[in-house]
Amino acid sequence: MVFDISVALTWILFLALLPISFFWLRRAWRIVVQRDFSEVAVKRGEPPPDAATWAPYEMAINLVAGGVIACVIGAVVLGAWDYSTWSAVAGSTIWCKFFASFALSRHAHAKWGKAKI
Repeated sequence: MVFDISVALTWILFLALLPISFFWLRRAWRIVVQRDFSEVAVKRGEPPPDAATWAPYEMAINLVAGGVIACVIGAVVLGAWDYSTWSAVAGSTIWCKFFASFALSRHAHAKWGKAKI
């Protein structure tokens, strides 16, 4: 194996999966066990007024995404997947989690159908 830019980027991608998985699983843990809703559906740094309503959805997004990334890490360490497989699964998971969390935060902060007082 010759060390070149592609090997360096592969290692950077793999090593970045460790903190990504940790933060997403920690977020799910905070929602489920500690009942901390401060990071649920955050938009511009503020959670929605009814964050407990959206907490199960945010927990599911973080738990599934963090679990998939943890499985990718395990598969890479065990040598079960080649580069194209694990990088595709990891990349797709990261993008899907970003889009799902974005959509949830926008939906939780929506103003339609709410009485204006």
